[in-house]
Amino acid sequence: MNDKISAWVFDLDNTLYPASANVFAQVDVKMREYVAQFLKIDQDEAHRIQKSYFREYGTTMRGMMTHYNMDPAPFLDYVHNIDVDMVPPSPALSDVLGELSGKKYIFTNASTGHAERILARLGIAQHFDGIFDIVDAGYKPKPNPEIYDLFVEKFQIDPQTSIMVEDIARNLEPAAALGMQCLWIKTDTKWGKDGVGEPYVHYETDDLVTWLQGAV
Repeated sequence: MNDKISAWVFDLDNTLYPASANVFAQVDVKMREYVAQFLKIDQDEAHRIQKSYFREYGTTMRGMMTHYNMDPAPFLDYVHNIDVDMVPPSPALSDVLGELSGKKYIFTNASTGHAERILARLGIAQHFDGIFDIVDAGYKPKPNPEIYDLFVEKFQIDPQTSIMVEDIARNLEPAAALGMQCLWIKTDTKWGKDGVGEPYVHYETDDLVTWLQGAV
């Protein structure tokens, strides 16, 4: 497979590092705090709104922008101001990324700053040719199909010879529609499993490094 792939497109969180690192637990708390402060409500109500918007809009941020005209920049700065030390460096991932032909990109609903910190912590930043973040997407989250077109346009990739790797299965649907091959990183989360079994999930694994080693 390796020599047939011109672009490897990776989601970031819970994809390039295991969900067991529990980075999202920190982000989750920070989002709840921000919503509570912004709307001047208690933490329980903030949590309810946060999860409701995540389900309806794909991100809490998008819901807050839609309903309250919230400026997304301070929100992103606040929720991504976290300790990334729980993410274990991955020399094995670095090794296999170095063996893959083709360009490598990050396509994330998070910010570029957050992506850069995670990549540095993992020890794999040197392997990537570009990052497409939520700002590039006009603050629209995956799986909005139009932002996949923006991603392809920004980096001038050929979807027919590209593969996307993602821990939320439904986020692979627009990629497959463009012609990409799609790999789902197995997760125990309910939202991550949404879309599992659909024809747009071409491959799945619970061990990204081992899967990539098999693709070299």
